[in-house]
Amino acid sequence: MNLDRFFDIPSDLQHDWFGLIVLHLREALLPVLGGLLLALPLAQLCVRLRWLYPPVLWVTTILYAIPSLAFFVVLIDYTGQTELTVMIPLTVYSLVVLVPAIVDGVRSVPQETLAAATAMGFGPVRRYVQVQLPIAVPAIIAGLRVATVSSISLVSVGMLIGNQGALGNLLHDAQIYNRPELAWNSVITSAVLAVLADAALVVLRVLLTPWMPGATRGAKSKPAGVRPESAVPALKDAAR
Repeated sequence: MNLDRFFDIPSDLQHDWFGLIVLHLREALLPVLGGLLLALPLAQLCVRLRWLYPPVLWVTTILYAIPSLAFFVVLIDYTGQTELTVMIPLTVYSLVVLVPAIVDGVRSVPQETLAAATAMGFGPVRRYVQVQLPIAVPAIIAGLRVATVSSISLVSVGMLIGNQGALGNLLHDAQIYNRPELAWNSVITSAVLAVLADAALVVLRVLLTPWMPGATRGAKSKPAGVRPESAVPALKDAAR
């Protein structure tokens, strides 16, 4: 394979290789961030109102089942052939992963820890932010890993609505110009980005959860394995 042609990006894409990478990451990661901001309060409602969780899960699953192309067709009349048309469906798709991950993580917090927080005067919001979410970090990061990798892969579908697929646009140009190396570029670069993003989230999980058994060694741990007594000192510090 000729490496010069591998990185020779057609001028109609209006970006060089690094520009396409930046564009791809923007279109992939902003929806995940938006999904996380939506999922956090929604998951808390599902934890507090258990009857709400099944219908929320049902709705997010139905939305996830809508093909991205159909989503584009509905949105394009309102948002045009823009990045927003790609990012809105990706944000919605991320909810089907993030909401259950956060709900499961928050529910895994031991009752003894919640009781200790309540006894120290923590209200519902403060207890959620300072106690439940930190302990639920491993489950949340696990959901983010799936949502992020999925989003990086789905961005390429945006090539169907006027060169809004970032690296996926290379697939379109590979057919037009009969240049298979552009298709290889798209596939390999997207895969590398997904692997790097996943690795970054693993490192973030280790940094945010030094209290987890084996965190410094990178060992896998379940959020349910957190000992309640390990959270009590942190509660005392937060209460000061």
